[in-house]
Amino acid sequence: MRKWLIGLLLIPIVFVLGCDSGNQVRVAVAGPFTGNAAAFGEMIKRGAELKAKEINEAGGINGRQLKLLFGDDTGTEKEAKAVATRFATDRRVLAVVGHFNSTCSIAGKPIYKENGIVELSPGSTNVDVCQGSDWTFRNLYRDDFQGAFIAKYIKTYLTEYKTVGVIFENDDYGRGLRDGFLAEAEKIDLSVVADTAYDRDTTDYTAQLTNIKAENPDMLLISGLYGQAGLIAKQARNLGITAPFFGADGIDSPEFIIIAEDAANGTYLSTPFTFRAGGDEAANVAKAFEAEFGVPPDTWAALTYDAMGMIAEAIEKTYNSDAPLAENRKAIRDHLAGLDTPEEGYTGITGLTYFDKNGDTVNKPAYVKIVKDGEFTMAENQLLDSE
Repeated sequence: MRKWLIGLLLIPIVFVLGCDSGNQVRVAVAGPFTGNAAAFGEMIKRGAELKAKEINEAGGINGRQLKLLFGDDTGTEKEAKAVATRFATDRRVLAVVGHFNSTCSIAGKPIYKENGIVELSPGSTNVDVCQGSDWTFRNLYRDDFQGAFIAKYIKTYLTEYKTVGVIFENDDYGRGLRDGFLAEAEKIDLSVVADTAYDRDTTDYTAQLTNIKAENPDMLLISGLYGQAGLIAKQARNLGITAPFFGADGIDSPEFIIIAEDAANGTYLSTPFTFRAGGDEAANVAKAFEAEFGVPPDTWAALTYDAMGMIAEAIEKTYNSDAPLAENRKAIRDHLAGLDTPEEGYTGITGLTYFDKNGDTVNKPAYVKIVKDGEFTMAENQLLDSE
């Protein structure tokens, strides 16, 4: 009897000690760590890791170490739902930084909302990402802005190009960007002479490019991700299409240049951030990033670095170790929702971030890069007053 009682008394003690060490707070990071957008996922992971390392080396969050959990959504809707379910139902996780692909953020959105946990995306730009949920936020612009920005940039600074052909990936990102571009092009009398779609798994774009070639556009807009865009650029040149390319943030990866090879040269692209415009603090982060990982950071590493900083600040200001999980998660959400003016906003290396009532960032600019001699560089002209 005595042995049985001793064993019974020990069970809850072991359970408590194994359940919570009491010196950590956990944040999840969801992104495409494998698949067609894995280069972006790797930068997202590293951006989060660098910020967490800096926080922990400075003493953590109110004395607690920040622990990151990673979930690979592979850039697909099915896996995004699985990752969202895993994180949303994990009682150790306070918030989620992610996803990258718009399709993934949209897929996870109802799951996060139902379970009352924030998703803060550092990469999803489709117009609908934040709509319909007060638990979803993002710290970059939307595709209606970006698409319109590209049209205005061509009309303003690339005046020799009077006609544009459009080739877009048939997903939430590719369609949303293309729709924003077409709407603005019509307003400003920029002629679109071709408009054709492709699916993510496509590798041969001969049919789409042959149709575009027949219309002989002055410029070709590629609305998709770097892997497909690189193949499109190479195949377009092989078919004799000489028009320059304009892409968006989906091709803002060195992998585009590697895949496209010489065909990448002369390509313009829009992007939500560039370290060249980020000031001294951004330069210091870039230096630390390269020292840590051996490669320079990209736009997505920077936006994730800031997103992690925003979540950490929210935890620092609101976390109560004695409160239920749901209460702490809601406090984080309420803190982010309260960043609704320039005065209340969060200042990071990518600039000032504050949200509208939908969780969208309302003030972030776009920049333009161009590929020269196999490298991205800032375009000579910038359209930073575009709305």
